[in-house]
Amino acid sequence: MHVRTILLPAVVLTLGACNASVEGARTSSGFIERLPDAVVAAAAPYQDLRHVRLLPEDGCYWYRHEGPVETTLLPLRTAEGRPICTRAQRRPVAGG
Repeated sequence: MHVRTILLPAVVLTLGACNASVEGARTSSGFIERLPDAVVAAAAPYQDLRHVRLLPEDGCYWYRHEGPVETTLLPLRTAEGRPICTRAQRRPVAGG
């Protein structure tokens, strides 16, 4: 468990370094041609890694999910359910 706690921030920092090289490697449909190895290693297995985008609005990777009714972009997540992003995500402030 402690290894995952240490490994995840390292993956996020590594992805941040890869951001510039990923920007130019897109297909005509806007999906990334080749994901960084760190993203592939961190992603949960049930996601479509052939159709992934890095959205500038949040700095996170999103994949195309084809459901029975619609096709939409969903956040690419680790097996633990955390989003895979190139920068740290803000946590919502608890209301009270």
